[in-house]
Amino acid sequence: MGIDQKKKLKNLIDALKDKASIIKATFSTHRRSSSIKLAVVRATTHDPSNPPSDRRLAAVLALGNDFGRSTAIACIQTIMDRLHTTSSAVVAMKSLFTLHIVVIRGPFDLRDQVVFCPYYGGRNFLNLSAFRDVSDSEMSDLSSWVRWYAGVVEHNVIVRRRLDRILYLRSGNCKIEDKQGKISELDLWGELDVLVGFVEGICEFPDSLHLQKNEMVYEVVRLVLENYRLVQREISVRVRGIGDRADSLSLDELTQLVVILTRFENCRRKLTVLFVNRAKNEDLWELVKNTKAKLVEQKQMKEEKRMIMVEIRAESVELTRLWNPFVEPGQLLWVPSGDEPLGPALLPLTVSTVG
Repeated sequence: MGIDQKKKLKNLIDALKDKASIIKATFSTHRRSSSIKLAVVRATTHDPSNPPSDRRLAAVLALGNDFGRSTAIACIQTIMDRLHTTSSAVVAMKSLFTLHIVVIRGPFDLRDQVVFCPYYGGRNFLNLSAFRDVSDSEMSDLSSWVRWYAGVVEHNVIVRRRLDRILYLRSGNCKIEDKQGKISELDLWGELDVLVGFVEGICEFPDSLHLQKNEMVYEVVRLVLENYRLVQREISVRVRGIGDRADSLSLDELTQLVVILTRFENCRRKLTVLFVNRAKNEDLWELVKNTKAKLVEQKQMKEEKRMIMVEIRAESVELTRLWNPFVEPGQLLWVPSGDEPLGPALLPLTVSTVG
């Protein structure tokens, strides 16, 4: 049997599987369960040519609008079951796409089940790091995109859970409030770390970029790009806040923030490759570059100041020993340096005994 014939046979078998799932759901005695399964199966068919249509996705999202919390729980569980029981890369990709749409555009009850449910929301909670469809070489390549996309969705949930307000609004007409002065340096550091982690997850995309010609992969990348644009804006707000507070940051905070900004800068080339120069945002990269330079300068100044203080303290101790050999251990003395006293120094002296 030739390759084309095998592919046609596989597509036929997959279509029959979808039909069987739909028939089974249709004849279910439980109406609510039937509605949920029908909506999920129709949005996540084996058809490799197209992503879920807007109409199919709307039917899934409607389950969070028209029914109670128990329906939302059952809907998310059905999507997760579909995701974890399939060996098809196409079905897995469509299931992830549907879940992603729920996270960024879904009604509160549905979104809440993914973002705040204790069973979800951690790293690798989708548990697809070993997923592989070995039915043919194309599906094997698509499997690598499934694994990557699962990581992106996981990071998406982590970002939403970590931040204290909604990052991803249902439309692009979102107003990002500048939180400068309203959050602590620890908040800025923690939120920026999570946001940069999301960007790093995006940059772990597979080498098989030719698969972006696949309509499903293309739509996935487009949706991830939509997320990335919003994350860019959030990063910009926090980088500005950090730049304005550079003078008040401790040496440890400066060190950590320089590392985080360097991590973000290291993502630039890969982002350009994946998004083909879309969402370049040169202003953001310039802001990051200038802020990092400011932090590095402050870091060097604080390090030099620390070294000077250490040297002065060492000299003070030595001078005091020469000046007053009878000083008691731990005694507070005024230590002179040149013409002016340095101030009090707690001397860690020891008293030797001769037995």
